[in-house]
Amino acid sequence: LTSWNGYARQVRAKVMQIKQLDYIEAAQALGCDDKRIIFKHILPNAVVPIIVMATLNIASVIILESSLTFLGFGAQPPQSTWGSILNEGRTYILRAPHISTYPGLAIMLTVLSFNLMGDGLRDALDPKMKI
Repeated sequence: LTSWNGYARQVRAKVMQIKQLDYIEAAQALGCDDKRIIFKHILPNAVVPIIVMATLNIASVIILESSLTFLGFGAQPPQSTWGSILNEGRTYILRAPHISTYPGLAIMLTVLSFNLMGDGLRDALDPKMKI
């Protein structure tokens, strides 16, 4: 909710870039109304960077929540989060390293999955990438 200005800036920049392209002028010359141009030409091309940005932000939020909870500023016990599990396992790291290893791996794999998903969605949805 607080980082919507980055999305708005990204959408505005992409829309301004798309409006300058030849196929938009061709659609206007053919008599297409503004609603058709927006929904058929501008929005499908402007949504791709937003999807990529959203998946990257999800990964950043996961890391932020884990680190804040690890430091003790996030959810308090009895609520269990990856950061709190890492923090609790810190005292037993020499006797039971799996207590901290598995939540750390879960964080890493989840963040990597969201980043790869964003990259895959960009490749699938980007009109410039299609052959």
